[in-house]
Amino acid sequence: MQVIKPARLKKGDTIGLITPASSPDELIRIEESTKYFERLGYRIKLGKYVGRFNGYLAGTDEERLEDLHSMFSDKSVKAIMCLRGGYGAFRLLDKINYKLIQKNPKIFVGYSEITALQNAIFTKTGLITFAGPMPAVDFVNSISPYTEEWFWKTVSSNKKIGKIKYPENAKMPSINKGNANARILGGNLAVLSALLGTEYFPDMKDKILLLEDIDEKPYKIDRMLNQLRLAKVFKGLKGIILGRFVDCYEQDPNKKTLSLGEVIEHYIKPLKLPSIYTFPHGHIKDFVTIPFGLRISLNATKGTVEFMENAVS
Repeated sequence: MQVIKPARLKKGDTIGLITPASSPDELIRIEESTKYFERLGYRIKLGKYVGRFNGYLAGTDEERLEDLHSMFSDKSVKAIMCLRGGYGAFRLLDKINYKLIQKNPKIFVGYSEITALQNAIFTKTGLITFAGPMPAVDFVNSISPYTEEWFWKTVSSNKKIGKIKYPENAKMPSINKGNANARILGGNLAVLSALLGTEYFPDMKDKILLLEDIDEKPYKIDRMLNQLRLAKVFKGLKGIILGRFVDCYEQDPNKKTLSLGEVIEHYIKPLKLPSIYTFPHGHIKDFVTIPFGLRISLNATKGTVEFMENAVS
């Protein structure tokens, strides 16, 4: 498959905002994030159905799909950002016009539930997408300067991104030492594991797998990692990067449990693949935007990650 890089984002460009999963609980967040981008010199175009509610969904499947297709069709829109994650992106996968996306490659940004769309898009089109901050979640109130810097660097510069500098010069601990050079794919563990067995799960052979999650107890993490193991996803990998697993612990002190660390080590340690954990990505304030499909270099012995090329053209 030929990997496609979208064009870089420039001041004055139009950014399309859509809600392919859930709507922001507070619609004022849409207005606040719009002002942020406009202050920086970008134009904003809202999806026709942004602000809709249909239970936990941002409108009907048809409405959310129409917004997605409209933004890829609109020649004036140079980047598409998902206002938030939530639930429901899965329902669109078999309805998406992937040929439309392939013919109109654009920057596409989101994380969490948006993992479903990103892996499907890469699998079907080869387009690099971005696991990065979402307007109604991360660009309101006071966005982290670290998150902000890495996002704009990744989507607006066509120079090699280079080595990642961690917040407060933190060091990334390793599970297994070693080096790996490969394309990075993955995302939210719960969402990614639910793609298994479908035509939208990417080919993970010779890839580096990134995983993160939130609000999943250790026994659920155990189940999902075992599902990846049984599906032989780990078998062809070159390396593993574990982001942050936020609030993934048993809150009831009376329940017997394994710790998150014990569960992760049980599955990752025997693989003997270069592996690091607590990488700054996921549902946290300071995080790195990850271009899914980009070639990276992982040095698990030193705990370093380097983006080996530019993510946009």
